[in-house]
Amino acid sequence: MKILAIETSTVAGSVAIFDDSSGLIGEVRVDVRIAHAERLMPSIEWLMKASAVSIHDIDAFAVSIGPGSFTGLRIGLSTVKGFSYAAGKPVVPVRTLDAFARTLPFCSYQICPMFDARKNEVYAALYKWEDNTCKKVLPETALGPAELMKEIHERTVFMGDGARLYGEIISGALHDNAVFAPGSRMSPSASAVAEIAVEHIGQGLIADPVGLTPFYLRKSEAEIRWKR
Repeated sequence: MKILAIETSTVAGSVAIFDDSSGLIGEVRVDVRIAHAERLMPSIEWLMKASAVSIHDIDAFAVSIGPGSFTGLRIGLSTVKGFSYAAGKPVVPVRTLDAFARTLPFCSYQICPMFDARKNEVYAALYKWEDNTCKKVLPETALGPAELMKEIHERTVFMGDGARLYGEIISGALHDNAVFAPGSRMSPSASAVAEIAVEHIGQGLIADPVGLTPFYLRKSEAEIRWKR
């Protein structure tokens, strides 16, 4: 079973093709200040050509569903919906922070993926590997970094642009209990999205593309202003 996965929750977008029988076929990860709308389709086209895989070879489309960039999530979701309608294959949504935490397999420390949510807040969650499973300790939340630190009482690895942005607050609050992931693990990965998608498919967790929406955690600025 081949999965085409898309991750566009942050500036560091990625695309991956994964086969559950042979593993990762290929992945493109680009952390540049160019809109996903401009580079997503060229990245998909290049990866499929380089991997000698056509759209008809894909069995399901996986997408990082959020939280994250409102615009990025919409672009990723609309792209997989288009592929799903065109190819007649299912869409599998994957929570972004779940997949992000999985990029540190079997880590002995607690894991805290966190994204800059603007307004002096972060999107974050806490995970811990137990019995070969990455278990969620604290569900996804949007809150200030200082408030998040009050929820952490053990050595924790921090990942994501939120960890970079609020590194001083994290270190000041946790001291030696704060560990930061290396640069290569500071961005989400489409390949991790694909791996979780395979598990979801095995559990029958396939979404209806028509009603599928991003997992935002909070309302967009446009929605807030409209209500005002």
